[in-house]
Amino acid sequence: MSLAPAENGQYKPAASIGFENADTFALLQRAAKLLSDSTLVPAQYRSVKEIKEYGKVVRTEENPNAIANCVIALNIARRMRADELMVMQNLYVVEGRPSWSSQWVIAAVNTCGKFSPLRFEITDFGSKEVEYSVTEWEAGKKKISKVKQTIQNLQCIAWVTERASGERLEGPPVTMEMAVQEGWYSKNGSKWQTMAPVMLRYRAASFFGKLYAPELLMGLPT
Repeated sequence: MSLAPAENGQYKPAASIGFENADTFALLQRAAKLLSDSTLVPAQYRSVKEIKEYGKVVRTEENPNAIANCVIALNIARRMRADELMVMQNLYVVEGRPSWSSQWVIAAVNTCGKFSPLRFEITDFGSKEVEYSVTEWEAGKKKISKVKQTIQNLQCIAWVTERASGERLEGPPVTMEMAVQEGWYSKNGSKWQTMAPVMLRYRAASFFGKLYAPELLMGLPT
């Protein structure tokens, strides 16, 4: 705990933010309010959310979750001793679950000191036709159909050298076939169709981080 000088020459605990007591929690909420009014934070943290139609903003609404989301992000940043804005710009919420961006995972692994910088091994297995399931709704009924997709089946493995042992550590392989079967490839606006080599590296890095350095990610899914 840091100390701040008092008027009588004695030292007292410096003000901090957190959940410890009413004073620290009040400061936490004030910091969250300030950040929620910024346009430099992602949309889920902003006090006002934009409603779009056909790609254009048609109106704005109050975001009732903004302060709470900012409070949680600030708490995570404090526990990690990381910059608050950097955490907020790299922490995403997917179906109610917080997830780190792949760039954050790569940076965390590269700077932790336990490993050499992440490297990526790409293998091309050639063209392949992959079958996957598509779920659609017709007249209120669920319909599952099979679709075939021809892809260039690239594989990526993220690896490092562990500094303590000199051993090469490899993460789980990620392939384009996996991207198709898991539904990543066919999502609307998916970058897997236009930036496959980059997306393969990002996904491989995320798998590596969860397997070999979960303490760096604080147990959050990536």
